[in-house]
Order: sequence, then structure tokens, then C-alpha cells
Amino acid sequence: MEIFGIALVVLLLVVLAATVSALLRDGRGHTPPVTSDQPWSALDLPSISYTLRIF
Repeated sequence: MEIFGIALVVLLLVVLAATVSALLRDGRGHTPPVTSDQPWSALDLPSISYTLRIF
């Protein structure tokens, strides 16, 4: 029974080490930088609030 416990602990340590290694190698993946190419515009938003337009 102790053999299974030791094997489980060793397996968990190997899995934990592999996970930490993978996260340190490529943690967030390939995320491109955020750039703003076009100027901001409100497009067709109303100039007064929605509640005032109802009344």
C-alpha cells in the first residue's frame, strides 16, 4: 500500500513540475500587442440620453 502512495506522490510531483515548466515557457500564449489604428468615433450614438428621448 505504501508503494502506491509513493508512486502517487512521485506522479503528482512530475505533473506539477511539467505544468510549471509549460507555464514558464509559454504562459500566456501568443497575444499580439493592442494597437489603435483608426480614430475613435461615436458613429450613430444619440446626443441625448435614452430616457429623455422616450418622453
